[in-house]
Amino acid sequence: MRITDTSDLWWKNAVIYCLDVETYFDSDGDGVGDFAGLAQRVDYLAELGVTCLWLMPFYPTPGKDDGYDVSDFYGVDPRLGTHGEVVELVRTAKDRGLRVIVDLLVNHTSDQHPWFKEARKSKDNPYRDYYVWRSDPPPDTSDQVVFPDQEDSIWEKDEKTGEWYLHHFYKHQPDLNIANRQVQDAIAKVMGFWLQLGIDGFRVDAVPFFLNDLGMSDRDKHDFSEPHEYLRSLRQFLQRRSGEAILLGEVNVPFEDQVEFFGGTNGDELTMMFDFIGMQAIYLSMARADARPLAKALEQRPLDQISPDSQYANFLRNHDELTLDKLSESERQEVFAAFGPEPEMQLFGRGLKRRLPPMLEGDPRRLKMAYSLLFALPGTPVLFYGEEIGMGENLELSGRMAVRTPMQWTDEPGAGFSTAPARKLVAPVVTGGFGPEHVNVASARHDPDSLLRHITLMAQRYRECPELGWGEFRVLEQPEISVLAHRCTWDEASMVLLHNLGPESVVVPLTLDDDEEGTLLVDLLEEGECRLDERRSVDLALEGYGYRWLRVQRPGDRRLP
Repeated sequence: MRITDTSDLWWKNAVIYCLDVETYFDSDGDGVGDFAGLAQRVDYLAELGVTCLWLMPFYPTPGKDDGYDVSDFYGVDPRLGTHGEVVELVRTAKDRGLRVIVDLLVNHTSDQHPWFKEARKSKDNPYRDYYVWRSDPPPDTSDQVVFPDQEDSIWEKDEKTGEWYLHHFYKHQPDLNIANRQVQDAIAKVMGFWLQLGIDGFRVDAVPFFLNDLGMSDRDKHDFSEPHEYLRSLRQFLQRRSGEAILLGEVNVPFEDQVEFFGGTNGDELTMMFDFIGMQAIYLSMARADARPLAKALEQRPLDQISPDSQYANFLRNHDELTLDKLSESERQEVFAAFGPEPEMQLFGRGLKRRLPPMLEGDPRRLKMAYSLLFALPGTPVLFYGEEIGMGENLELSGRMAVRTPMQWTDEPGAGFSTAPARKLVAPVVTGGFGPEHVNVASARHDPDSLLRHITLMAQRYRECPELGWGEFRVLEQPEISVLAHRCTWDEASMVLLHNLGPESVVVPLTLDDDEEGTLLVDLLEEGECRLDERRSVDLALEGYGYRWLRVQRPGDRRLP
């Protein structure tokens, strides 16, 4: 194993942290977070162990979908700052060892974007074909809407021209016509602009939606007959402009369909992809105290069909609903019963609007086990802001906004996020048992047993163990169904990791046939080690919700324990 290899494909063992600038830190007291404030918190992120900062949309917007309705792909929302302050943030982050990626929204624009304003002026406007239109009344598409509480069709009639435009999401977010070469060129220019300002890549929103040909004309369908060729061209453009930049895709499709989005064994489309299936399996396994659904999901990853340079991104929480759409109906109801039994905790019958700490009733044992598991899984961990301190949600806020509340820095009014009065805050601060008087960064930093300290340690150990991001993954056989025991091996470097998803203490017998008698297993989270016996076996004790990270250390191994 050459540790220098890890600097070439940095995303393979990164620690990614997602945040919304407007809810992170307000520097000027107007109630809205800003880039100047975020720059003041870069040292905190570096201290936490973050190596890549992912910024949610910060572009100019009418604000109907929390910034995902963009009216200018080149701009900066003036509430948040200026281009100069973006550059200062990027420069400061890189000085502290953090890369920065941003959201790339190529499926749709706001209906207030200049392109769409022009497109709806007349049927022969030059920008008309930037979007997807139909002249005949659409059929019932209520089963295709993403937000069934807000929309009943994916087509909306434009009264001025009498035609319908496509919108997979909200009616105020018309879908772009990706088959249009002018649109493709415009998207490339947007990418080039932000790369020139020092951005290290993009989280690509709603990838399967913008690669489909629904509603396109026959001519456009012909031009777009190979949608993945377009995704491949975006990757090629990215690599020409910046050899180290990445595309991290939001692709919630079955494993067998993910291969194509990665670009197969060539690895020439998305660099990384979120593992939605693995995430949902984690919640099912935690609900059942049975590790088998998670083990099955991990073993089903099509790793033999994708490039070794490609990578899965693991997460427990993100900025959207916690979707459970890939579980069966009965499995979904199990997770609802365990973690979101009340209707106000659920969304669309398919997901949850909660953060993990309230779901686990604040149990520090379960929380620490869950985040140990996140960092121990093969792939790259992704954190959503506030996870590291155990923030909760505000169920009074609608939909996905429940988890997009101000970051809780102190126990002061406004959570240390802002000095503005509560009525001026961009979103209400969480109240109750997970409010800032109980959960905040300042107190967590001085508590040796805090979740913040735990996640900081997990990030440190993860970075010290590149086999977790680079290695070959294998589930280890053992009799305890509540335990996930797995091994990650990269050349001669190898680790054994165990996580008990149940409340009862267990002793896990393991046999490591690939190793010799006397091989040491060195504990990386506390003092201690154990040795394989003559049968190359060892018994490992785990408390309820316990976890262990063990480095396989052979004679002559010079890695630090």
